[in-house]
Amino acid sequence: MTLSASPQREKDRVAARRRLRARQRRSERARATALAFKRVTDVVLSAGALLALAPAFGFVALAIKLSSPGPVFFRQERAGRGGRPFFIWKFRTMVKDAANMGPAITGAGDPRITRVGRILRLTKLDELPNLMNVLKGEMSFVGPRPDLPRFMTTLTPTQRRIFDFRPGITGPTQIRYIAEEELLSPINIDDNYVENVLQDKLASDLAYIERWAWWRDLVLILYTAVALLFKLLGRLTRTFHPRNRSPRS
Repeated sequence: MTLSASPQREKDRVAARRRLRARQRRSERARATALAFKRVTDVVLSAGALLALAPAFGFVALAIKLSSPGPVFFRQERAGRGGRPFFIWKFRTMVKDAANMGPAITGAGDPRITRVGRILRLTKLDELPNLMNVLKGEMSFVGPRPDLPRFMTTLTPTQRRIFDFRPGITGPTQIRYIAEEELLSPINIDDNYVENVLQDKLASDLAYIERWAWWRDLVLILYTAVALLFKLLGRLTRTFHPRNRSPRS
């Protein structure tokens, strides 16, 4: 009985391993297909958005030029897919040569931000040129947050998995830190960012990659709209909070 049962158990183990490998291959093919669909969607939507939003681009560009000297666009090197650097495009929200006048990270009340720039940052309109990065294949609508290459030099092998995906305009990390400037202390802001914020962002991005599914991207886009709305409402509430008035005599 023992001799006859042993070969059967070995056959069962081999069959189980084959079934497991087959499921893994099907899962990998399905994920690859979904990622290809994600890229096609990025191309179609970014191209359409750039055409539809052309008037908005023109209006914002005019406002920037009239409000302060300097270029309309701002570009900055970020770490992209595979860890390869790329230049992210945004509308300029700070004074000319701001990079030479202060830290790389921007905090609340940064004097380098222009009046128009504050509105663009509040509404996230400064990120509209990210659509050009999406069209070029450097970014996606949803993905890990793109960060400065110098902050990425100390990542662990596990943390470097964030480079498996294209960085995104939005994502769980971007939603979580939609009001990041208000959270950072202006004192030693770069060090404060690395010590208190960066690790949490990396954990959030890794969780996104582990659980990625195309339908989750759709949910995150909706969450982004809701989070931005609440951010705007919160700012308006603080700005137009009724002052205490003395009672009339």
